Amino acid sequence: MCPFCKSEFTDPLNRRFHAQTIACPECGPRACLTTNNGQTIDSEDPIRDAGKLLEEGNILAVKGYGGFHVAAATTKDEPILRLRTAKHRANKPFAIMAHNLETVKSFAQVNPREEELLTSYIKPIVLLQKSENCSLSSLIAPGLHNVGVMLPYTGLHHMLFDKVSEPAFIMTSANPPNEPIVTDNMEAIRKLGNVVDYFLFHTRQIAQRCDDSVIRIHKDKKSLIRRSRGFAPEPIILSQPEKHCVLGVGAELNATSCVVLNDKAFMSQHIGDVENLETFEFLKNATKHILRLVNTQPVAVACDLHPKFTTTMLAHEFGKELSLPVIPIQHHHAHGAALMAEHGLNEIIAITCDGYGYGADGSAWGGEILHCKRDGTFQRVAHLEPQPLVGGDLATQYPLRMAAGILSKAGIDVQEWLFSNVEHLPHGKEEAELILQQLNKPQAMLTTSCGRILDAVSAILGSCYQRTYEGEPAMKLESAAIQGKDMLNLEPIIEGNIFKTTPLVQKIFEKRKTQIASNLAFSAEQYLAQGLASLTVTQAKQLDVRTIGFSGGVASNEHIALTIGEIIEQNGLHFVVHESLPPGDGGLSFGQAVAAGWQMKR
Repeated sequence: MCPFCKSEFTDPLNRRFHAQTIACPECGPRACLTTNNGQTIDSEDPIRDAGKLLEEGNILAVKGYGGFHVAAATTKDEPILRLRTAKHRANKPFAIMAHNLETVKSFAQVNPREEELLTSYIKPIVLLQKSENCSLSSLIAPGLHNVGVMLPYTGLHHMLFDKVSEPAFIMTSANPPNEPIVTDNMEAIRKLGNVVDYFLFHTRQIAQRCDDSVIRIHKDKKSLIRRSRGFAPEPIILSQPEKHCVLGVGAELNATSCVVLNDKAFMSQHIGDVENLETFEFLKNATKHILRLVNTQPVAVACDLHPKFTTTMLAHEFGKELSLPVIPIQHHHAHGAALMAEHGLNEIIAITCDGYGYGADGSAWGGEILHCKRDGTFQRVAHLEPQPLVGGDLATQYPLRMAAGILSKAGIDVQEWLFSNVEHLPHGKEEAELILQQLNKPQAMLTTSCGRILDAVSAILGSCYQRTYEGEPAMKLESAAIQGKDMLNLEPIIEGNIFKTTPLVQKIFEKRKTQIASNLAFSAEQYLAQGLASLTVTQAKQLDVRTIGFSGGVASNEHIALTIGEIIEQNGLHFVVHESLPPGDGGLSFGQAVAAGWQMKR
């Protein structure tokens, strides 16, 4: 500190004595503008000059307080195309930061609840429906009906807009593919120098990297997509205190970690997909940071049931280091347990729908109805019809494979259809021929995944042929369904405790040339929602359980979530969804920790 600052910070009668930050023209934080190789640019006003450079069509890396953003204009296609090429993001939507609320209303629809979230102290990214006269480039969120918008949350962000007419700037997390957000100046030059034209640095150190939080509104309730900046590490308050302090380390995708202690659950910021060493180290360090904050030794470590997940290995590493037992929790059971603990319930019938979870029987689950109890036990009472994964994991990346497997199972000759879509397969005709050969053999890999059904329908309707980011086919299907209505009126087909999905995919395929794609997309979502709700209500009444919950990544779909809720409440049952944590895998560490604690108590 300079002498002036020191005199004020050491004087109890001065307001700065009671403040933690230093904002001084002499010794406070400094901003500077540099070229993409780190050469300082002489500028008296680097922040506002950075705004002008963005408006002119340049790409900048902007240092915030949780990491770097990569920024660009939102009304010009050229810098967005360059950015997509440099970041290897062909279709994944970019979040944007708008000047103010009035500007947001010029390109997106904003209801009172969304306005409340946008202007809250958290300043999250809020998914808003685009206006019909949206002036932003279509390349920001291609194929989607909504766009992620946030307002400035630091003084630096506000100043970027001071001397520009651009309504908003792209503000996407600055990270190489599958790596954590960049936080260090020299690291930024090394990793982002070939992506951006300029850097806007400041001299403050970032102690904990933290991505922006993402929220959407379902009618009037918030649905968290990503719980991070503004939320973490604020605890989730539990209505029923937990006896054991347990650490949960999450699953493989959208990972977080969580420490449950008495009546509080402390979740880390969003970590991401734990696919490489950098993200693995980020998860490990963020977890150790949470443990230091709570200053308590856990009695166990909980992880996913999948033995080969990186997070499972991390759990065993923590277990060995801290001499703790490691307790594996089945993926969808963790989703159900999270619902119970969040709402203070003793038992629940949980609809858990997502892309993949390692099943208790070793198969690929993803469309499950579970009866969960607070003693840490669960029973799989119903599920979606198992469907073939043609080519294994390739079927999750190329939905045409998923669709071909289901249609072939229904007795439909898919050869002509498959060959008419060879341009959507990476190896064209050769791959189509290989798929046909695979269809004639018994399928070793089956899945009950709800996400894969949505993927198959998306491919049949031409909404998405390749998953370039998590949930892309289902998200584009939802965007198509926004304009549709149910013209098929399919009655859900349920045989015993299995909800049949083959008839849906077959009917969508048969009607694809005579019905509008948006109507078929809506009908597909409606069929799944009605069938899941109907089957769950039956199970709840048989087991005399009064509360039904909906969790998993599919619960982020507004149409499906609202339809399920309406049907359940019409049947006189209580319906719950996540309100304090994401329904997807971002909330899984919380469910793992509480379920493991219940098992230990039992």
